[in-house]
Amino acid sequence: MGLAWLIESRLWIAGVVQKSRDRSLADRLLHQVRACAHSASQVLVCVDGWAAYPKAIVRAFRDKVKTTTGKGRCCLQVWPSLLIGQVIKKQRQHRTVEVKRRLFRGEESAALACLHDSAGGKDINTSFIERFNATMRARLAALTRRCRHASQRLEAVQWGMYLIGCTYNLCWIHQQLGRTPAMAAGLTDHVWSVKEVLCYKVAPVPFEPPKRSRGRPRTRPQIDSPAVKAPRGRPSRYLSILRRLQEERRATIAQGTSSPTG
Repeated sequence: MGLAWLIESRLWIAGVVQKSRDRSLADRLLHQVRACAHSASQVLVCVDGWAAYPKAIVRAFRDKVKTTTGKGRCCLQVWPSLLIGQVIKKQRQHRTVEVKRRLFRGEESAALACLHDSAGGKDINTSFIERFNATMRARLAALTRRCRHASQRLEAVQWGMYLIGCTYNLCWIHQQLGRTPAMAAGLTDHVWSVKEVLCYKVAPVPFEPPKRSRGRPRTRPQIDSPAVKAPRGRPSRYLSILRRLQEERRATIAQGTSSPTG
């Protein structure tokens, strides 16, 4: 499971459930984060020491830009306002003995300004998302350690993640904020009930017509009647009978269409 959190409003913005923790999980998670950050002037993404995160962030936060005139391909350009911070923790006997912080991309002054504006601390850290991971693990029964109610299906864990995340954003008042994260982000003006969350009707995705294929459309020949395929190998003794019945049927159809109606 991968989760993403907005520090400024304590809003849960993205989550991915997958069997293995690989590159596809990081790509799916960061594409959801990009969809939520398209209107931000400065983006600071803080991650842990997993090596797949920095490259996945760069792949997600880039656009096609035409740099030359005339024909030619567009180049992929990373957002100039993107900042990437990484926290690497070394543990020994289940205890943290060393913490390394580094700025993978961007200037240190811009990162410190983002941390100050979002009230995310003085240094690059992942303590907020780690605390939210603990909240998700405590409130979702399938994620508790050494439990007797482990989920047998991946979809059940995903549904539980969305239920806990949506109720966390809309129904639970944050102790530090004094209101729900959705109210702090400006998404709603009241505290939602669980019934209101479950009964809310989500608008369907707008219809997009299918793209037309280039070139002339393919035309298939119209077949009046299905032809009998010749069998492979030794011919069947019933083949001559089938052909004779097919010819008789065509003759009766032709007589019926040519005879006048009274």
